[in-house]
Amino acid sequence: MSSTEIPAAGADDAKTTAPPYQITKGVNGLEKIILGDIRGNSVEIYLYGAHITSWKNESREELLFVSNKAIFKPPKAIRGGIPLCFPQFSNYGPMEAHGFARNRFWIIDPSPPPFATPSTNKAFVDLLLKPSEADLKLWPHSFEFRLRVTLGPSGDLMLTSRIRNTSTDGKPFSFTFAYHTYFSVSDISEVRVEGLETLDYLDNLQNKQRFTEQGDAITFEDEIDRLYLSTPTKIAILDHEKKRTFVIRKDGLPDAVVWNPWDKKAKALLDFGDTEYRHMLCIESAAIEKPITLKPGEEWRGRQELSVVPSSYCSGQLDPQRVLKGQMNFYASS
Repeated sequence: MSSTEIPAAGADDAKTTAPPYQITKGVNGLEKIILGDIRGNSVEIYLYGAHITSWKNESREELLFVSNKAIFKPPKAIRGGIPLCFPQFSNYGPMEAHGFARNRFWIIDPSPPPFATPSTNKAFVDLLLKPSEADLKLWPHSFEFRLRVTLGPSGDLMLTSRIRNTSTDGKPFSFTFAYHTYFSVSDISEVRVEGLETLDYLDNLQNKQRFTEQGDAITFEDEIDRLYLSTPTKIAILDHEKKRTFVIRKDGLPDAVVWNPWDKKAKALLDFGDTEYRHMLCIESAAIEKPITLKPGEEWRGRQELSVVPSSYCSGQLDPQRVLKGQMNFYASS
């Protein structure tokens, strides 16, 4: 397997200790980028779809779920990891479900703009997508989509999407968006999600009817497909068996989708194992209920930061001071 090693984008100077990233061949010869650090944390991103398919901690433990039946063959989207849903989420519009960004080949920006704040000890890469003539027939709007994938010094995974209206016709456009993140879990029956209690949601299994979450946390006993509205900037996924908690921090993404296909739907998906639903959970940071509208020259930014902390259990409850109400430097980073 051949690979090309490139100095880490955004290095402050020649003496930087930021690790390099590699470009190598992945499944079926598709090119992928590997970001890593000296501790062993790593991220893999396919240029096809700008699709993150792996995020590992310093123990080389995989934190994202990718189906063993995933089809790494365009134009099929990759099942698992972090697909990008743009310019349409699911069937919330006239286009093919989840839009086309996840089915396109992106390019690396070799000269990305600098971080707004010091970027010491961060490995990152910028990927770009601009519409082809075929895309413009599907969705007649000129845009530039810049995705920055950053591996933080403690192994946190940060995604920053910047979408700009580059049209010259003076017309605005609107879109919906989601980071369709598939988290790897020990057993879905041992998982709870905190941070969405008391919120309203649209139930996609009941024709998008609106309900209010009644539980003090979300637990899983059957298929779920909900769009939670006006969600907080932090959501926690507690995995009791692994004694770890995923923390999702987000900005510019007011909605959150919670999805698990359960057994019947899993068996109906060609690129999904019959029992794999037990080991995954999608919590998707999103902007769906109120589409984003950009005038020519305007730019939207949506950020998601993923981290892992040890779970603190007391009668099944996460210590709120540690995660949900804890201090963070999310807005201070790029």
